Amino acid sequence: MPDHVSSTRALRLGVAGPVGTGKSSLIALLCRELSGDLALGVITNDIYTDEDARFLRSAGVLDPERIRAVETGACPHTAIRDDVTANLLAVEDLEEDFAPLDVVLVESGGDNLTATFSPALVDAQIFVLDVAGGGDVARKGGPGIARADLLVVNKTDLAPYVGVDVPQMVADGQAAREGRPVLALSRTDPASVAALCAWVRSVLAEHAGGRLVPVDPGPMAPHFHADDDGHGHGHGHASTPQ
Repeated sequence: MPDHVSSTRALRLGVAGPVGTGKSSLIALLCRELSGDLALGVITNDIYTDEDARFLRSAGVLDPERIRAVETGACPHTAIRDDVTANLLAVEDLEEDFAPLDVVLVESGGDNLTATFSPALVDAQIFVLDVAGGGDVARKGGPGIARADLLVVNKTDLAPYVGVDVPQMVADGQAAREGRPVLALSRTDPASVAALCAWVRSVLAEHAGGRLVPVDPGPMAPHFHADDDGHGHGHGHASTPQ
């Protein structure tokens, strides 16, 4: 049995970022690397399906019962910031069923560059970009890029194939983040994987020691979602003060 970190509850770590940046793969990577000595659980968010949860279960990275899905039925950020009730209940149920857990990873459904978690839901958060999204993305800013606890530039092994200068993309991220950490990551690069795991362990140590204070990256920018009928109707979201 692993030696569990002494804490009142598990560290809750959010993982957000646009569609296709590799959030689920990053969580799978963390589960493979850390589950040997840490007790983990995962909550995924999708609008209408449990696809991300099924991906993680099929990857065999954890006991399938430790991976739970929340179907938001709405804009992906709704359940991670506007009304976090469904996610909070899912996290609390998971912690009760598998106590004591060390870390619960909460994956956002893929959203745009404005996605952030409420500090009422997670203790720290990772924002994920990938090189295939373009080398200029880190310069575009937004609260997730600028103020998440860690910015990950993912899939760096693909950079030669998409014409992206990874050091420049990391430098752009660092400029946008005023000294907050940026990590260039490839699951095929052991050094970057080790750096990611070390960061998670350091945050867990702060949490276990009572020194971690969740910081709100700031509300999402106002934005608009078209309805499924494709006729131009839809709904907007204003900034939320949570």
